[in-house]
Amino acid sequence: MAIIGIDIGTTHCKAGLFQENGEVIKIAVRPMVTHYDQEGNPFFQPEDVWKKIYECLDEVMSNRNVKVSVIGITSMAETGLLLDRETGRPKTAFIPWFSRCAIKEAIQIEKEDDPYYRFQKTGLHTSYKYGLAKILSLKAKDDGLLKKAVWLSASDYIAYRLTGKLATDYTLAARTFAFRIDQKAWDFEWLTHFDLADQLFPQAFPSGTIMGETSLTDLQRIGIGFGIPVAISGHDHVCASLAVGAIKPGIVFDSIGTAETLVGSLEERDLSKNDYESGLSFGSHIVPNSYFWMGGISSSGGSIEWFRSQLSDQTLSYEEIIRLSSLADIEPTGILYYPYLSGSGAPNQDPDAKAAFIGVNASHQRQDLLKAMMEGTGFEMESIKRSAEKVTKSPINQVNVVGGGTKNKVWLQIKADITNCKLTIPSHLSEATLLGAAMMAGIGSKVYQNADEATSCLRNQQTLITPNEKAHRVYHKIYEDGYMKLQHSLRDYYHRMTEFVTK
Repeated sequence: MAIIGIDIGTTHCKAGLFQENGEVIKIAVRPMVTHYDQEGNPFFQPEDVWKKIYECLDEVMSNRNVKVSVIGITSMAETGLLLDRETGRPKTAFIPWFSRCAIKEAIQIEKEDDPYYRFQKTGLHTSYKYGLAKILSLKAKDDGLLKKAVWLSASDYIAYRLTGKLATDYTLAARTFAFRIDQKAWDFEWLTHFDLADQLFPQAFPSGTIMGETSLTDLQRIGIGFGIPVAISGHDHVCASLAVGAIKPGIVFDSIGTAETLVGSLEERDLSKNDYESGLSFGSHIVPNSYFWMGGISSSGGSIEWFRSQLSDQTLSYEEIIRLSSLADIEPTGILYYPYLSGSGAPNQDPDAKAAFIGVNASHQRQDLLKAMMEGTGFEMESIKRSAEKVTKSPINQVNVVGGGTKNKVWLQIKADITNCKLTIPSHLSEATLLGAAMMAGIGSKVYQNADEATSCLRNQQTLITPNEKAHRVYHKIYEDGYMKLQHSLRDYYHRMTEFVTK
């Protein structure tokens, strides 16, 4: 029997057909198309997303003789829409996680309750990204949109199209800012405060729970019959952490793309003031009785993309980037780069922070600037690591890495040297998120008894990058005496100049 994973991402949607040992049978990918309304706000068309998922399923099921035991769905966490409960039709387009349409509502939400008290319930710091702010933004434009409506994440919507059932999982529910992770329940008192109906959200279940079965006639045409169990597997990054085996304290999942996200685990417990002040976000893990912590670098690979396009007459190829990386001196550059092209993320979230180079002289060449950018993302990774170690009270010694950034071994070595962590790159795993979604559904349908059994079934081939102790000592001093100390003055400057500088 085979298992299917579905992933609705920011730039692509995918379906993957896997053997139960994680071996890929077939992967299908379609691009996501971002549209913009008259006010410049981005959106995805629901029917277009469903059509692309259907095409992906058709492609992976090209061998109609394959038998599928379960389908698991994951997606970008904060993207959602309103669906009419009676007609089953979308009342709005998908509002993506990166839309800034609800900034005003997020500011208002923060004024409605003590931020620390709200954090203890949700594990989150207020943001325009979350579902509640988006819903209030829609309500402000047209109160009638909420009548008989239900808010669904991208995963929830695709699950609904496959099964006709409304549901969500704990990890995605938690990214609405209306779900209590301490009680695993919707916060109806909080919803009432905003004059929102109890029925605005679907029932939430543990990640991987079978929420329905395939019931769409059109699916039979592509080899997916009636009655195949379907599960909402959860938050995309958390699903990926399962596939790479980063589900225990001390082992961290790191996804390096345009943005970089680090995810770790801790035992479920009451969230404290230290957790709040860490700047990290927390949520219900797909592994029972666990929370996850999450930190991010919004312009990690994005910094390299900026370098590719801005510091050359022609956009540099990725091969050229790797070649330039190898030309830099083996010693630390001594240049400080702050990777805040899109503001800074956890643990020091600040939308007004700006990127900067400090310490450049006439002898520095392009490869030195490139290496400095890689060092800057490494210093941010160290900042996240230290915050996570403080709240979990346990050392982080291993980081399991996936994503496009793993192709650049110089960059990975820099990260290992700065953080003094072993980095492991699963050599067999090109689609961690897809596989994690499929595996989580497999756990829910008893293909695997638990997460440990699921990960033990996978081939364990990996590349290991170990830190250089001498380089780490130098980087440690640069981080302590330069990177951290100077950025406070820079942040203060940017805040004071906000009203004068618009970009």
